[in-house]
Amino acid sequence: MLNDYLKNYMTKDRSLVRASDIGAWAFCQRAWWLAHVQHAEHENPAALSRGDDAHAVHGQTVTQAGRLQKIGLLLLAAGVILGGLLLLISLLTG
Repeated sequence: MLNDYLKNYMTKDRSLVRASDIGAWAFCQRAWWLAHVQHAEHENPAALSRGDDAHAVHGQTVTQAGRLQKIGLLLLAAGVILGGLLLLISLLTG
């Protein structure tokens, strides 16, 4: 859903220069011009679709990794606090 929104937004807003646009232009200015100015069809749209799908999956993986990292840091902090409390209790009762 979000990917479709971003794709539509990014294709309408031509003031936005994406890294992929720069890379495509640097690789072949003529191909970039054909695609973005003349709106010519790509010779292999299936490959473009597979690339879009692969990037979407990669983006989801990166998002999930970020969430897991935050959870891991929270668990680490909780463990350090719990360990400190246990140490404090053992020192006070010992």
